Amino acid sequence: MIPVTRQPEPATFAPNVRNPGSAFLRRLRKRPTRDEFNRKNFWTRALPDLFSIYRSICAYSASWIPSAAQASVDHFHPKSRRPDLAYEWSNYRLATKEMNSNKGDATDILDPFALQLGWFILDMDSFHIKPNGGLPPSLVEAIRHTITVLKLNHDAYVTMRFEIVRDYSKADVTLDYIQRRFPFIASELVRQNLTTTIFGTMK
Repeated sequence: MIPVTRQPEPATFAPNVRNPGSAFLRRLRKRPTRDEFNRKNFWTRALPDLFSIYRSICAYSASWIPSAAQASVDHFHPKSRRPDLAYEWSNYRLATKEMNSNKGDATDILDPFALQLGWFILDMDSFHIKPNGGLPPSLVEAIRHTITVLKLNHDAYVTMRFEIVRDYSKADVTLDYIQRRFPFIASELVRQNLTTTIFGTMK
């Protein structure tokens, strides 16, 4: 994960999402059930803007989402816990469907909008994401917990990171390409001073 800069809501958000969502909550006058929310999923109307404004990058995996069909609107504060934020742009994070499922209704992971660069680091030997060891113990534990909940070190993600770095080391892809599609990996290549020294070191 890397810091994500929160972007202002688009002009169409209020009429398309907030206003009908707020009206639904006022009429219901109780905490909506999952089924009731699913019938009033106005937040899906925000996905095209979310996908475009956040440049198709998943807030949690910091990797490119090929199409909006593979993306989802994640409620950082779960709507089951905070129904008042169910139709608020500030509560939305662009996420792959898989990452959204991994997160579920977790309320104790770190927010991409509140991160600092260098909290999460990439071990270039194992290609696992780890907490930066120089951080306070409580923050290290929060990072580890976030990695566990989101399954950031699942085999498929580890393999993907290895392949991207390997391709870069072979000059099959450029740093600019990685910065646009895999910004966390790019930031780690820069932070670890590997942008030139890694060439020719991987097969």
